[in-house]
Amino acid sequence: MSDLSLAPARAAYVRLSEVHLSFGGKPILAGVDLVATAGERVAVVGENGRGKTTLLRVLAGDIPVDSGEIRRVGSVGVADQQLPQTGTVGDLIDLELAAARQALSRLETATEALTDGRPGADDDYAAALAEAEAIDAWDADRRVEVSLAALNAVDDRDRSLATLSVGQRHRVRLACLLGAGHSVLLLDEPTNHLDASGLDHLTERLRAHPGVVVLVSHDRALLADVATTVVDLDPSSDGRPRVYGGGYRTYVETRHAERARWEALHSEQLSEQQRLADDLSAAQNRLRDSWRPGKGHGKHARATRAPGLVRAVRRRQDDLAEHVVAIPPPPVRFAMPELPEHRGATLLRADNVTVAGRLARPVDLALDSGDRLVVTGPNGAGKSTLLAVLSGDLAPTTGTVRQARVRLGRLGQESDLPAKRTAVEVYDQRVHEGPGLAALGLLDRHDTHRPVRELSIGARRRLDLALVLAARPHVLLLDEPTNHLSATLVDELTAAFGATPAAVVIATHDRQLLRDTDSWPRLAL
Repeated sequence: MSDLSLAPARAAYVRLSEVHLSFGGKPILAGVDLVATAGERVAVVGENGRGKTTLLRVLAGDIPVDSGEIRRVGSVGVADQQLPQTGTVGDLIDLELAAARQALSRLETATEALTDGRPGADDDYAAALAEAEAIDAWDADRRVEVSLAALNAVDDRDRSLATLSVGQRHRVRLACLLGAGHSVLLLDEPTNHLDASGLDHLTERLRAHPGVVVLVSHDRALLADVATTVVDLDPSSDGRPRVYGGGYRTYVETRHAERARWEALHSEQLSEQQRLADDLSAAQNRLRDSWRPGKGHGKHARATRAPGLVRAVRRRQDDLAEHVVAIPPPPVRFAMPELPEHRGATLLRADNVTVAGRLARPVDLALDSGDRLVVTGPNGAGKSTLLAVLSGDLAPTTGTVRQARVRLGRLGQESDLPAKRTAVEVYDQRVHEGPGLAALGLLDRHDTHRPVRELSIGARRRLDLALVLAARPHVLLLDEPTNHLSATLVDELTAAFGATPAAVVIATHDRQLLRDTDSWPRLAL
């Protein structure tokens, strides 16, 4: 990797050319190409396990690649999912502002040399001044303080990082990166642990960043608001990653059209293969039947036709052997099972429901088939508690919950699946009627037969969702349903939840999901 770390943000540059990387024989990055210059914000998307975090680590220089070229110009700030736990808040600030501190120190030294009239001092001073101006070193501490306040982060520089929660440490580290003036920012899930005002500040700072930003995020609203380029690591028709310009919305539209063409081409090739197989079968039948002529046909007639029929069979055998289904099968789409409706009665009713210490405000609601409801509110307001009460998993302190003779399905935020069983064994044990696990399109063939303990968080989330939907509930209660799921699947789920005849209740912080369900009734806690 080539790296010019002292270049100003306006000269920031990142280039990947034919980057390949495998772990344990399994390809992770397969021919990634990317060019990003100052002012560009690159979103890296793909299913869990596709190599998004790995690509950031490659850009940071933490992981050597098997082949390909990586070039990076400018200082780099990295926010990964590994958080510092030692030292103080001040130590972390000093670490991220080291370049600014060093630039100011060099400028001070150069100023003294210039004052003393030392030889070459003019050039040294000009270089030191240009370096400090490039990163606006004088304003670095103020920028960090602004971000600490905007992200609601701890600003006591003597505070030990070990005494902070994961969310607090995340916000401190992110504030340092946003204020440090790095030319290239590499951010892995930067929206974790941020409230609405923190998300607004992050969005504003990323849009204003003069250098290059490369980020991985499940927050579709952030991607829609800031991304200028999208790198998609999900499977494609030729097996290579795709790069899309024009922002996130253009990517979604283009990817959808490409997927449709991929499916059509694969279907055409399968149809052509079947046609060739049918032609071969017909030729073989004609050859076989030619040896059983009707009355009046002699051996001479059979012998005359036989060579031509043999040639026809061989020609069709060659055609079939040469035909290759070059287009791989596209990934299976999510297929929402048909959920039932129950007309003529209220399915679920809550009156004056509270839970001591968890749901203070009394809640009243009634759900009929086809009803939609979005539950909103800050952390601790009781959203998850309300859904647990509605499902019957938690008794209310006051009030009552009445349920008709219908099935309820609740998707919680925590997973409690048997670790040793494979995904399909868990599914088959719990689902006795309805679609098979593969038919839902939520897990690929590999994950379907892996033990639960070996599944990624996202794959376990998909299995939990499959179990809920396969039970064909009349009422769906979904607690942060987009957590750990890819943007593509979330879009498919959102459309399915809007169309199902079942009643659907969603509790979420997901800004894009809130935008997409803007027409649904709201219950603000």
